[in-house]
This record gives sequence, structure tokens and C-alpha cells, in this order.
Amino acid sequence: MTSDRGGVPDHDERVAELDVRPVAGCIGAEIGGVDLTGDLDDAVIAAIRAAVLRWKVVFFRAQRLDHAGHVALARRFGEPVVLPRRGKASPPGAPEIETTADRLELGGRFGMEHDEWLRRRRHTLLRGWHCDHGARVDPPAATILRAETVPPYGGDTTWSNLAAAYAGLSAPVRAFADGLRAEHRLGVGYQPRPGDDAYVRHLLDHQTASEHPLVRVHPETGERILFVNGYYVEQITGLSRPESEAVLRMLLEQATRPEYTVRFRWEPGSVAFWDNRATIHLAPSDTAHLDHPRIMHRVMLAGDVPVGVDGRPSTPLTGTAPGRW
Repeated sequence: MTSDRGGVPDHDERVAELDVRPVAGCIGAEIGGVDLTGDLDDAVIAAIRAAVLRWKVVFFRAQRLDHAGHVALARRFGEPVVLPRRGKASPPGAPEIETTADRLELGGRFGMEHDEWLRRRRHTLLRGWHCDHGARVDPPAATILRAETVPPYGGDTTWSNLAAAYAGLSAPVRAFADGLRAEHRLGVGYQPRPGDDAYVRHLLDHQTASEHPLVRVHPETGERILFVNGYYVEQITGLSRPESEAVLRMLLEQATRPEYTVRFRWEPGSVAFWDNRATIHLAPSDTAHLDHPRIMHRVMLAGDVPVGVDGRPSTPLTGTAPGRW
């Protein structure tokens, strides 16, 4: 499903009557000719799955999915995750869906508004890049995100192809990274408020951490994936703090090089479907000053435990177990 250039796709294609149009050199394609609310046959589902594996993230425009249709679509590709602690973030009757909106995720919780949380959480250029729930021992395999309301400008999301990023490393660095493992932990890098910080106490009460291979082997494509992100990765196992910091920064800068990324401009009814095992993404931070809502709904599909080049699977450290959300 990919070229021999290590995760870098080749050209556009038409499969099962779908119009698959690449939008960037290494990642991302828009798919036309399909109504996601329809009764899609197995050939169309297989073609969409192939496009996701090849292009890592695919986009659909002008879709009319409601909550039930969103969940039904997700079930054609895997088992939706139910997040038991999200509560009111899920619409009534749709526990598989998580609704995210600016100023809604925290909105006064922990003694701070969402904007302050973002400043403390993303205090460097690389901190915001993440895969979904990467601190778990079995991060989701994929995410399907749809836009309900978006601002007239701003609010774009960016994804990066971690297979292409790995292939772009020099051979000695690839060989070095192949044998490393790293700790992924919830709350890495958060800058606490002076004095008591309710969010820090929340993190300690709900801590989640796993040791993942720094290079995972994709379970479907066999590609090697540079499994790093700025949001969860705490420390490379066996390296000193200064060594780990230097190596992680180098690998994160590699993973987020512009040539490995695609940026998507949302519209109401847009849907993005990405492989969470082979990408990291960056949520927007340019809408805080805009007086326009941005409301999105996502469904995540259950994933497997990552496996490294040496065949060793990830191991849970605290607060996580395979299949238990």
C-alpha cells in the first residue's frame, strides 16, 4: 500500500469508484464520490481502509453524519472505544462519541480556563504534537473526527506521517532508534500553577504510563513507525536525562518536518479519518482570540499493543491495561 521509499505514497488513484486525491507529498488524501451516511458495500469500506493505511489520514467533505451515523460508520472499521470518565463530553445516547469544543474541555475546571491550560500544556513548539491516548499500553488504532461548527478562519489541524519520518532518518540513526524504548506518561511537560494546582492532583489521581518501543512495527503494513510525540513521551529508557532530552528533541524535530505533514482546513460536515498508529497531529491554537465556536465530534477505534523491531511488545507501567478503558 506504500512505495518502496518507506511510507511515502506514490500517486493518486481511483479505487472502487472512490476518487482518492492526494493533497500533500507524503501524507493526506481527500476522498470524493462517497456518502458516508449511505449503506456502503464491503468494497468501498475496503477501499477507504486501504486509503487510510496508504495516506495515513483521509478527508471527506460535505458529509451529513449525525451521532448514530458516525458510530455506525466507525463500526465498519473496528470497535469504538467508550471512555467511561468523559461524562457530559459524550452526547446523550452515544457514549462512543467524544465532543470537544474550545473552552468546553476544561471550562473552569481545576481553577483555570481552557486557554490557560493550553499555555501550560503546550509551552514549547513541539509539546502539542500527539497521537490519541499515547500513554496507554494499547493506544487507539484510528480516529474518525467530524466537524459540526468551525470558525470562518483558523482552527486547522495538522498531521505528520511517522513512517516517512522514520524512513527519512539516516541509516545509523534508524539502527540506533530501533533498539530503544521510551516511557509515555500522561501530563508530561505540564507547567504547574504556583502553589496548589488542582490539575496536578488530577493527573496524580489518574496517572497513566506505558513503556513503548521508540520504533514500532505497523501491524497491518509492516512499516517501521517513529513512535514519538511531544505530548506523552517522558524519557528514553536507559539514557540519562540530558541524553534523552537531546535525542527526543532531534527525533521530534524530524517527525514534524514540514515535508512529512499535511494541514487540513475544516468546514462544517468535514470528516477526517486517520491511522493513530502511524501519525501524530497538532490541534489548532490560533482560535483563542476568535469569537467563533469550534465543535467537533470524534470516535476512536480500539487498538493493539505496539510491538518493536525486536518483537517486544509495549508494557504497562501504571493505570492502563489492554482493552480496559
